[in-house]
Amino acid sequence: MTTIAAPQPMRHRIETVPQHWRQLEEYLASRGMQLRLDTDPQQFAGGFANLNYLIHIDGKPAVLRRPPRGPWPPGAYDMGREFRILSRLWERFPLAPRGLHLCEDARVIGVPFQIVEYRAGISVRDSLPEPFCRDAAVAQRLGETLVDLLAELHRVDVAAIGLENLGKPNGFLVRAAEGWIKRASLAVEGWASAGTQQLIIELAHWLREHQIESHGAVLLHNDFKLDNVLLDPQSLRPLAVLDWDQGTRGDGLYDLAILLSYWTERNDPPAMHQMAQMPTAQPGFPSREQAALRYARALGRDLSDFRFHRVLAQLRTAVIFQQLHARWRSGETQDPRYAAFAELGEGLLEFAVSIARGQVF
Repeated sequence: MTTIAAPQPMRHRIETVPQHWRQLEEYLASRGMQLRLDTDPQQFAGGFANLNYLIHIDGKPAVLRRPPRGPWPPGAYDMGREFRILSRLWERFPLAPRGLHLCEDARVIGVPFQIVEYRAGISVRDSLPEPFCRDAAVAQRLGETLVDLLAELHRVDVAAIGLENLGKPNGFLVRAAEGWIKRASLAVEGWASAGTQQLIIELAHWLREHQIESHGAVLLHNDFKLDNVLLDPQSLRPLAVLDWDQGTRGDGLYDLAILLSYWTERNDPPAMHQMAQMPTAQPGFPSREQAALRYARALGRDLSDFRFHRVLAQLRTAVIFQQLHARWRSGETQDPRYAAFAELGEGLLEFAVSIARGQVF
């Protein structure tokens, strides 16, 4: 049998988080599927949360996807929700990999998991690969493609794929704001500096003072950014959109704001660059404002209240890094990258305040 090599980088064997492969083999066999175990499955590198493995079932590559180790924030890493989306979304949004199997019985490998269609491609984070890294025209095209993909997702008719009851779009932005304010306080409780806590208080006050109503109800990815889009290594054409475990329905401008919370510009403060999430500070990429206007034109959206979405999404991104640092402080992870996330998170909170004050887009 020919094995398809994964363009995405894989973890070294010594760094791979082990799984109960024999138990999985027995479980899948009981459901008529044969897991290949003549060599150990490989774990994909990158990312800070869900664990993903390249496996082979019935002679074909697939991805085993499971939550991270340790306790999870409420509503996070929901394999059932993600599988519900991926089992149907591919019908109307072909870049979504197809969900193949869901197991919610934690007795098999210790946690719920799913098996998803494998898509080959490269994942780009803080820099474009050779020979594209100095090509401004390629950067512009890729930036525009990201925005266009998000608009395409938000045009999906959810009723046509049985997702019209996903989530609770009514009052979505109110719940999102209160939820992230609460998560911010919990993430820094007991260890954060007074400066960090004061930034959270200021942002919470601003969001409550400027609260707006949700507009419409589209299918949200809820973490749409470049490294969740697999690209063709020769052309950088998009091949797949990954990581749907936070998917729901709500205001599409919030999805756009999440994308822009990672969208670094050349003159941004150090924290935005230290995130190293997207190469958008490279010449050629559209600015955040240009990206927002492109999306607004595509879907006919009014951006007059978009600052609220921006502040909320930037708070969200800052809190995620604070949550990751809290996991490192508690010993739930030994990943050395997490040690610096407290300072990074504070810098992102400061940037959120600058957005609230109208100092940056």
